[in-house]
Amino acid sequence: MSTLGSFIWSIADQLRGPYRPNQYGNVILPLTILRRLDCILEPDRETVRELAAKYDNPNRLRIEVKKATGRPFYNTSNYSFANLLADADGLADNLADYIDRFSPDVDVFEYFDFKKEILALEKAGLLREVITSFKAVDLHPDVVSNADMGDAFEYIIRKFNEAANETSGDHYTPRDAIRLLVDLLFAEKDADLAEADIVRTLYDPTAGTGGMLALAEDHLLAQNPDAKLSLYGQEYNPQSYAICKSDLLAKGHDATNIAFGNTLTDDAFKGRQFDFCMSNPPYGVDWKQYAKAVTKERDEAGPYGRFAPGLPSTSDGQMLFLLHLVHKMRAPEDGGGRVGIVMNGSPLFNGAAESGPSNIRKWLLENDLVDAIVALPTNMFFNTGIATYIWILDNTKHPDRKGLVQLIDGTSFWTKMRKNLGSKGREISDQDRANAVKLYADFTDADPDYSKVLRNDEFGYWTITVERPLLDEDGKQVVDRKGKPKPAPKKRDTENVPFTYGGSTAGAAGKVEVIQAYFDAEVKPHVSDAWIDWAKVKTGYEIPFTRHFYKYVPPRPLAEIDADLEKQVAKILDLLREVEG
Repeated sequence: MSTLGSFIWSIADQLRGPYRPNQYGNVILPLTILRRLDCILEPDRETVRELAAKYDNPNRLRIEVKKATGRPFYNTSNYSFANLLADADGLADNLADYIDRFSPDVDVFEYFDFKKEILALEKAGLLREVITSFKAVDLHPDVVSNADMGDAFEYIIRKFNEAANETSGDHYTPRDAIRLLVDLLFAEKDADLAEADIVRTLYDPTAGTGGMLALAEDHLLAQNPDAKLSLYGQEYNPQSYAICKSDLLAKGHDATNIAFGNTLTDDAFKGRQFDFCMSNPPYGVDWKQYAKAVTKERDEAGPYGRFAPGLPSTSDGQMLFLLHLVHKMRAPEDGGGRVGIVMNGSPLFNGAAESGPSNIRKWLLENDLVDAIVALPTNMFFNTGIATYIWILDNTKHPDRKGLVQLIDGTSFWTKMRKNLGSKGREISDQDRANAVKLYADFTDADPDYSKVLRNDEFGYWTITVERPLLDEDGKQVVDRKGKPKPAPKKRDTENVPFTYGGSTAGAAGKVEVIQAYFDAEVKPHVSDAWIDWAKVKTGYEIPFTRHFYKYVPPRPLAEIDADLEKQVAKILDLLREVEG
């Protein structure tokens, strides 16, 4: 638990009565951000006020402030936490003035609709008390590190969502899962990242409160203190956007790189590509309300549009984010890009051959973009216990990895938490993470119990339609005008034929031979009058992850099972005798 988080949440007890618990966050989150920014700005307040008196032009003022303080953002108000409480009657107006006089890039309080809360607090007679409490907390980065601040935000948001009975998973991803994703994302590029003064871009289209971006930066700086990572993100939840932007502002980033809006319908970084992309999109979330806009974009953008390869069903938009990220990878001729995305199991196998999801997998695999897929332990996320997977995509694979996909079973790499946080009862420790990353690095030499390396074509298959003749009442075949037997719809069946059936390595190229060989060996001996309808052959791709790691456990000997049953029967009989007696 975050001690800072619990302290800040304890301030919320002062709101009891006029505010319901599910409304506490509307006050606590923006005030935490305001106090953090206030502590950062405090040392240079006079300098900024003098510059503001000298320069009217906001652009010029921004440049001069950056020169003088090293920070891109500023506040020109005469008020701060240091003197807000001095004017007892003017507190609400003065606080509103303080918020209004931030530089234009600090738009976060608008997204919290915070001025409305100031009036509500004033009306409830709570404003002075709450400001006094926040004034007592020093949130300067020298006192509270960025990581601790992130933990505090996570704690507050979780408490807020529990009170509101909302889905906390919409807002953030556990730190341990992000750390593994980041390690895998940077694994192939660590050598490049060690160069002095290197600048790389990182993008998250579902930025949430900015946890992924922050941790990726921490990882990079730990390995190369001179490296520079430009962070970009988009977020459509107003509060999460405000927190993410505030967090980056506090760290000295250009917060204009964080955009508000729905990535699927309004890409804020159209035409931009990035070195690294990462995302934990919402799982199983309906995108019916955007379907019109997404379909229109796909139809108008043509073969190079972001949704060209296919569309998933409107009940689950995960794969739209997957396609969006591929579209955002830096082009191979410019050095290439890598993607890390966390999804549930359905994008591995949902949809039949030639459905949207299958076509997306086909496109990814035939273009050799899937580098590795790692199965995470269950009970890893705050709001769900389901199985989740990290996909790593790369458009400039290492020569050894070309044409191949590595599947890593990380489901056993977890450590039990002392106390559950929602559905999260397990975490990936540093050692667990190191084990998974080592399997990735060892590639074809990795322990085969936990890692499999497969060719792209090993995920492909053809769905064939097997027909059988329609018979009349006398048991004779019914034929059409050309004398060909008519098929019986009720006896129609389909079979999936792997590209690699019979050891074939021809992939899609060996279609006719492989299908015929399968049909002759697997179908014909059982139904001699059957035939293939070649016009209906469909191509599909799926990634049957668990099948590759299935371990046969033989059943117990019969004698052992019988002995157990006899014991249980004896117990039941004893209980019945007691009841009768």
